[in-house]
Amino acid sequence: MSATVTSDDIRKIVDLRAAHPDRVAELAASRRQPSGLAGQTGRLMLIATDHPARGALRAGGNALAMGNRTELLDRICRALDRPGVDGFLGTADLIEDLLILGALEGKVVIASMNRGGLAGTSFEIDDRFTAYQAPEIAAAGYQGGKMLFRIDPRDPATVSTMQACARAVDALAQEKLMAMVEPFISYRDENGRIRNDLSTEAVVRSATVAAGLASTSARTWLKLPVIDDMEAVLGSTTLPVLLLGGEVAADQEAQFAAWSKALSSPMVKGMVVGRSLLFPPNGSVEAAVDTTVEMMTR
Repeated sequence: MSATVTSDDIRKIVDLRAAHPDRVAELAASRRQPSGLAGQTGRLMLIATDHPARGALRAGGNALAMGNRTELLDRICRALDRPGVDGFLGTADLIEDLLILGALEGKVVIASMNRGGLAGTSFEIDDRFTAYQAPEIAAAGYQGGKMLFRIDPRDPATVSTMQACARAVDALAQEKLMAMVEPFISYRDENGRIRNDLSTEAVVRSATVAAGLASTSARTWLKLPVIDDMEAVLGSTTLPVLLLGGEVAADQEAQFAAWSKALSSPMVKGMVVGRSLLFPPNGSVEAAVDTTVEMMTR
């Protein structure tokens, strides 16, 4: 695989999809599997790009940054090609594009499951499972499934999403796959837009609720935001924790410093980062990825 995606690569993807759609499943079945979830550095480093499937295309000040598929794939492939990057988290369309490009050989693949809570909609909290299901994840030879679990105390649709997430955790456990749960306490602001509460109390509360989902937590990992009081957050659970990279920051140095501080805890088993590395303020995907991987080894 070339780390740079060209117009010829895009033509290859489209032609294969049109003429030989069964080839996608064959590529998944023949894919070289990763050795496990430990990661090259002893921690798992994943590139996440499941945002477009819920209509969230913004990165920094660009509202359509993730809307150009050629550029997005190019940035993903360049990130995946860097030493220390262990895998990818995304929806079927992107995972299958990357399979065709040969970018997922030996990589951990985590399939995004609930994308029904489209960004900016009145039904956003009713986050239905419109992407992967556990049996399909297992059949494709991927390593786990990820779900977003937002708790809005004022929105009764929360309980439907909670029930669906619990069932998904059970289904993934039955397939012996990782269940990656990303929890938040959320609310609607004065403009009706959903915001996540990143106070210590809210993040701790969301983590404890997410940890108790389903009939087993044996294969559950939590994907949690980096906040000032990570000691309290990490002290709230005995489940493996992956750090959420979050939005593109205007001050990337400050963001990196916060990540580095959180990574000093042995509770943290890795990072899952998307836009912050794919669309960094300084423009260099490679530099942003390498800096983050270096933090993982300290």
